[in-house]
Amino acid sequence: MSLPPLPSQPADVAWPTQDWPRGEPSAQVDMARLETVLARALTDQPTADLGETHAVLIVQGGRLIVERYGPGRGPDQSLTSWSMAKSITQALVGMLVGDGLLDIHAPADVPEWRAPGDPRGAITLDLLLRMSSGLAFVEDYVPDHPSDVIEMLWGSGKDDVARYAANKPLEHPPGAFWYYSSGTTNIVSRCAARALGAQGADFQAFMRERLFEPLGMTSASPKFDPAGTFIGSSFCFCTARDFARFGTLYLRDGMWEGRRLLPAGWVDYARTKTWQQPNDDGPYGAHWWLDTAGPGSFNALGFGGQFIVVVPDLDMVVVRNGDTPLAQAPNTKAWIKDVVDCFR
Repeated sequence: MSLPPLPSQPADVAWPTQDWPRGEPSAQVDMARLETVLARALTDQPTADLGETHAVLIVQGGRLIVERYGPGRGPDQSLTSWSMAKSITQALVGMLVGDGLLDIHAPADVPEWRAPGDPRGAITLDLLLRMSSGLAFVEDYVPDHPSDVIEMLWGSGKDDVARYAANKPLEHPPGAFWYYSSGTTNIVSRCAARALGAQGADFQAFMRERLFEPLGMTSASPKFDPAGTFIGSSFCFCTARDFARFGTLYLRDGMWEGRRLLPAGWVDYARTKTWQQPNDDGPYGAHWWLDTAGPGSFNALGFGGQFIVVVPDLDMVVVRNGDTPLAQAPNTKAWIKDVVDCFR
């Protein structure tokens, strides 16, 4: 199945590196419906179906056309990424691929897997990015349930998140089973650091020089573990406007102000479907989710209902930040689709 084309920045619209160009929704937008959908989320008190919504931004044609905030929030408020950071990690890997420092189809550089005969040694970065490594990992956020992600981020694994995840055994042959795992991303993050030969502050300098500063993401605040690994599974705080800048980079096929920041084909790689056994989570690409806002859309997604949604056929990016209870998570996906459908 062919991917929908990614639109270029309109020639008469400035890139949002310094400030976001402003615009108004076109006459084709169902504004009455859009206002109703937004009002469902942007309330003074948490709602039963969506919880709290802290920010909603809609960018179309390179212009910021909707920007709304919940009580006590505003454009300068730093917001959590949770697993939207996984898609930021994917961008960093792409830059290193473009530099010739990483080969996603080669066995991943993971010291814990080097013993002769270790079947984990066959795991590639591609399989890791597609959540298809086969490594055991319990991704559970319910209190009192067994949870590797909680143990990794706040328990025995917190001092070296990648080592914790890499020490997990194989549960399935590599490539034979899809399972979403935050541990996987932290292994990828350490592979990126090892390829660059930089950890901690040095790796953060790379992030700023190659990604954040070119885009104008001045608020970006990535978090590192004591071992110096970017916790790419979960922690890169930003304003909603900066999350929208990151989404725009992918909408523009990795181009920014005439410069190619991501290698040619990297965004298409992100939005190409991974083989998955039947599951309830929806289609997945390479560290990006797919089709949440309709066929051809792709999105970064974080716990609690954090979204950066890229909609190529509408030349659109939608950002939603908030705090939605886990049981209501499907409601945020449906709400995002309702927002986008107002433009169709």
